[in-house]
Amino acid sequence: MPDAGKPRARVLVVDDDAGHRQTLATILKSWGYAVQAVENGALAVEAVKETRVDLVLMDVRMAVMDGLTALSHIRAYNPSIPVLVMTAYSSVESAVEALKNGAYDYLTKPLDFEVLKLTLERALEHAGLKSENEQLKRQLTEPFELGAIVGKSQPMRELISLVAMVAPTEATVLINGESGTGKELVARSIHMNSARAARPLVVVNCAAMTETLLESELFGHEKGAFTGADRRRDGRFAQADGGSIFLDEIGEMPASMQAKLLRVIQEREVQPLGSDRVRKVDVRILAATHRDFAAEVAAGRFREDLYYRLNVVTVRIPPLRERAEDAPLLAQHFLARYAEKNRKEARGFTPLAMDMLVKYSWPGNVRELENAVERAVILMTGQHVTEAELPRPVVQAWTGTEPAPGPAQASGPVPAANGAVSLEEVEKEAIARAMAAAFGNKSEAARVLGITRKTLHNKLKKYGLE
Repeated sequence: MPDAGKPRARVLVVDDDAGHRQTLATILKSWGYAVQAVENGALAVEAVKETRVDLVLMDVRMAVMDGLTALSHIRAYNPSIPVLVMTAYSSVESAVEALKNGAYDYLTKPLDFEVLKLTLERALEHAGLKSENEQLKRQLTEPFELGAIVGKSQPMRELISLVAMVAPTEATVLINGESGTGKELVARSIHMNSARAARPLVVVNCAAMTETLLESELFGHEKGAFTGADRRRDGRFAQADGGSIFLDEIGEMPASMQAKLLRVIQEREVQPLGSDRVRKVDVRILAATHRDFAAEVAAGRFREDLYYRLNVVTVRIPPLRERAEDAPLLAQHFLARYAEKNRKEARGFTPLAMDMLVKYSWPGNVRELENAVERAVILMTGQHVTEAELPRPVVQAWTGTEPAPGPAQASGPVPAANGAVSLEEVEKEAIARAMAAAFGNKSEAARVLGITRKTLHNKLKKYGLE
């Protein structure tokens, strides 16, 4: 019997014998399973692609796409779904063929329901253990633990501490932060450190869809519910059943959708478009916005009751300008990532380049910094990123040729009366910094600057730095 404390396993029954199909559906429901029944292999493949299916119980002999063909399609789409095949022909050939194609097990008709029950439980338990093992491997090889949130500043230590506290709970979380601060990363960290980590985290961008499309996307629809709805489709809430749903930029949601979402949060049930039936869902809700929700509520643009439903725990992500000391750590993190991706050897940043990164105010936050580092890695010719590979706004903000787009203060060469600084002054400053950092060691300074020792010697002489 399925564990009453967990979401019900969903079994897809596939059999072209209507009587047998209905009998199986009735028995499986009496055992506590959620059941979907279809009449041929083609519909089974379609169902697996459109809805959550935990196990397939399928006949081998069917007129429209036989079971073995459907099995190969299902395995190609999602090999983690266990498939039990049924056959009235207990020949070794059909059983061996099914097992070769990836079936978990086979059963012969007429079915022994006690054997069926035990086989179902064993297959689902095996699939669950396999999922947990794969999840554990991912956590060991590509950790999504709180260490994935990069930062050592006081604001980030406070953020990480709060995320660590709220992640294991079932609390609804509202994540607030400017564009590019990493709201989705925080949502994923919360999900992956919760008891729901083995189930899906479904992401929905509320700002990217029209009202009708958003309603269908969230709640699903029946065939014919609107023009173009040529098939039934589960919504994102149903797909997230047992897991979490992340509603990104929820502040952009239209007022009428806010009312419908409020009901879903209160009742934990969804009603697809074109259907008079509701479906219970077990979903943890994570939401994010870059807006000031209190101001939005005061202005009447966001429902106050929905705001209080979402605002159980608020996690604020500080903008990068409030944690400038994290910029070097983030820059090195992205440098390693994109150097590996682009098959380049990158050892670090020149002192001047790093100083420019730290002093810039990053209006686009971590995402802008990541894009800047990726660009630099692509353009770099030596082993160190220099100011030459950095985006123009970063260099101009540092040199003073343009005002910085935020509160960061420029330092470095003194600009001329018109605000301009020559490239020679920038180069002279970079060489001076490199020599200072290397304590006068020309070979080390040349290595950091990405030039030869002879070239460095000539430039030191040119700028009177010897």
